[in-house]
Amino acid sequence: MATLSAWPNPSPNPNSTPNFLSPDHPDLHPNSSSMAPSDQSDHHYVDATSDDDNTTNNINQQNFNFDNPNFPTLLSPPSPIKAPPFSANPNTNNSPASLPTSQPPALLHVSFNQDSGCFAAGTDRGFRIYNCDPFREIFRRDFDRGGGVGTVEMLFRCNILALVGGGPDPQYPVNKVMIWDDHQSRCIGELSFRSEVRGVRLRRDRIVVVLEQKVFVYNFADLKLLHQIETFANPKGLCAVSQSAANLVLVCPGLQKGQVRVEHYASKRTKFIMAHDSRIACFTLTQDGALLATASTKGTLVRVYNAVDGTLLQEVRRGADRADIYSLAFSATAQWLAVSSDKGTVHVFSLKVNSGSPTNDNLRSPSDNNATVAPAGSSLSFIRGVLPRYFSSEWSVAQFRLLEGSQYIVAFGHQKNTVVILGVDGSFYRCQFDPVKGGEMTQLEYHNFLKPEEPF
Repeated sequence: MATLSAWPNPSPNPNSTPNFLSPDHPDLHPNSSSMAPSDQSDHHYVDATSDDDNTTNNINQQNFNFDNPNFPTLLSPPSPIKAPPFSANPNTNNSPASLPTSQPPALLHVSFNQDSGCFAAGTDRGFRIYNCDPFREIFRRDFDRGGGVGTVEMLFRCNILALVGGGPDPQYPVNKVMIWDDHQSRCIGELSFRSEVRGVRLRRDRIVVVLEQKVFVYNFADLKLLHQIETFANPKGLCAVSQSAANLVLVCPGLQKGQVRVEHYASKRTKFIMAHDSRIACFTLTQDGALLATASTKGTLVRVYNAVDGTLLQEVRRGADRADIYSLAFSATAQWLAVSSDKGTVHVFSLKVNSGSPTNDNLRSPSDNNATVAPAGSSLSFIRGVLPRYFSSEWSVAQFRLLEGSQYIVAFGHQKNTVVILGVDGSFYRCQFDPVKGGEMTQLEYHNFLKPEEPF
């Protein structure tokens, strides 16, 4: 799941009216079963009270009992925000006066939820939640003392979110993960560390916290620390988790440059993949954790691996010159892969694999991918292997042009052959591509979510 942290343009502050899930929606019933310790030597399972060299985990006296009828399970209608006393930030102004509404907020963070049906924006005043299709603001929370939120992690459409302070005047310390219950409009728990939190990922049964060189896995029901992993330097907070209830797969940087680590918790297996020669810039998992796509800081090639055995399945080329890859996204069926970068173009590639159990017919050997192939029907295909690798590469099927140099993240829309693009300037695009003809995508919709044209 892609995230961006930035400092772009401001926006006005209309109120909103949300549309929420029903109480019996399957997204709101997590599996709270505990994880059995692994028998592998490189797993390090610890108790929540253990003291790590780099971090200290302080658990607020709040258990998350999903079977408790009083436990909040739905997003709540808008209500006044009051910063909880226990989570007051000593770095913020304790004056009761709020920021003037005439000063628009700045965007600090934007990310999709787990199924890309919604996205969250963190600002220097609070956070906002939006629906993708149809596009609209669902609700916002602007804090009285104007504190910034640098990370907002949704849990599908549940009212529980994970927040981390950010910006020049953070609402919460940047070394804490605050568990926000929007039903109560307050924080009901926290995880505290000795260094800055770089990222957070949520599942219905797990909370994953990413630090510069460590990853911590917690049980969602009681915030018990289950596993901690040491990683290569990870300032971007790169981490991906599967969302299949029966199969928890976690991907994070390994211990070497260009290496990724894949944790299969159901089978208690760890797989290390040397994905690139350069440092890892971005990666993503399919929802079931079967496929992994990676890109390096060079940004020219994207590789797709079997996440179970580490086999290289396919390699596609974004371009010839270096680029910063901001996001990768699989379609729901793993038929397509979308890529966004600082070159101002979103690419959609056709994949020759699927997210089910791979067979001999749809697996490609690493040697096949090192040669790569030209697109079907290409005039170059008959001399494949003769021309340099660049000319025989697999190129994108469809493209959408954006402002070069700006930051965008991409996900596939819920309508067929559509993508949704979010920018740090507040831009929202919904585009459609032709899976047969390819070429330039058609823009279906554009909004600036920081500057809505009319109140929601």
